[in-house]
Amino acid sequence: MKGEVDDAGRALIVLRVRSSADADSTELAAWVDTAFTGELVVPRRAIERMGLWQSAAVMAGLADGTQVVLETYSCIVEWFGQERVVEVVGNDGQFPLLGVGLLRDRRLDIDYRSRTLSIH
Repeated sequence: MKGEVDDAGRALIVLRVRSSADADSTELAAWVDTAFTGELVVPRRAIERMGLWQSAAVMAGLADGTQVVLETYSCIVEWFGQERVVEVVGNDGQFPLLGVGLLRDRRLDIDYRSRTLSIH
């Protein structure tokens, strides 16, 4: 998979995501966030637009040490030629985040000089 580094230095990858096997897919540009141990974080307005159903709620520790309850959803992501059901954490942010939950067993290369990103 190929991505890019934008003008602000954010590593971005475009994912194809859908709510169910029979739903149309949506392109989702996500920032690669290696500090996030889950699979995906998606803003609630995008979750609503894609029609994702809430699957659970989880306790999470934030960087400042506070504990919060986060709603989770499930979706299907096209990942290296396969459809993979992943857990999505809903938030009030503006940008989706791809975490290390999807990067396990993969190699991530980011070249800031050439502004390229690849996941193998």
